Amino acid sequence: MKKIAYYPGCTMKTTGAPAERTAHTVAKVLGYELDELERWNCCGTVFQLTDDSIMQHTASVRNLVRAQDAGHDYITTLCAICYNTLRRVGDLYNTDVDKRERLTAFMDEEEEYKGGVEAHHFLELLDSEKAIEKLKKAVKKPLNGLKIMAYYGCLLLRPEEYAIDDKENPQLMENVIEAIGGNPVYSPYRTECCGSYETVNKPEFVAERAFQIISDARKRGARAIITACPLCQFNLDARQHNIKELYSEFHTIPILYFTQLLHLALGGDPGIAGLDEHYVNPEPLLEETGII
Repeated sequence: MKKIAYYPGCTMKTTGAPAERTAHTVAKVLGYELDELERWNCCGTVFQLTDDSIMQHTASVRNLVRAQDAGHDYITTLCAICYNTLRRVGDLYNTDVDKRERLTAFMDEEEEYKGGVEAHHFLELLDSEKAIEKLKKAVKKPLNGLKIMAYYGCLLLRPEEYAIDDKENPQLMENVIEAIGGNPVYSPYRTECCGSYETVNKPEFVAERAFQIISDARKRGARAIITACPLCQFNLDARQHNIKELYSEFHTIPILYFTQLLHLALGGDPGIAGLDEHYVNPEPLLEETGII
């Protein structure tokens, strides 16, 4: 079993905990053990676009230092936001001499970061024929043709130089759905923004975004949606309460993190999957399909 450095980020210890718990099942099938970084901290949440604002980048650099100190040159994360932030800060540090010197000066009590750690999203571990074949062989509870839309959102595909797949027509999660016996549903909304952090100040706006995404998925026959970002999962799942207030005719749909679905298809304990922690209960659909 190969150990790889794992950066959880804040959400995976709170609302995203089911995603983290189930990721260990998937990692094991792929031949990996997730080795959680010691003394990790928040990544800073988003990559700071203001050119003269350096301080916010220190949070990500500290995490890269933790990986460096543990002897890793590769870290994986389950959060699209953490991936995007860590990866872009790492590249900024490697390519911008002035900002690197200023960041190093800010962090005078840390070991100096040498710039050799690269961040990846957990989904990238599944981006090979070998990984997909391992999944296929390990499936114990196939999805029996269940129609599922894979929702990518923004930060796995934008900006283009940090996209983990084709920015216009990604296939990574669709390949995973097919590997465990599902039927992927393609929607033009699968790469649209869910509203992101506007969920705090403008929940009605996020509800409108979620309504568009979910309605199109349902129109195309999807009976569930999977995500690879804990904030996307929250916005599409929890904001269905707000959607029902806006549109009385709206029909809810389960929103699962992709590792939850994989965990169940691989025969994992449903109790670990945290299905009871969703706003829209996925259990009736999963029982109907024979997954649980």
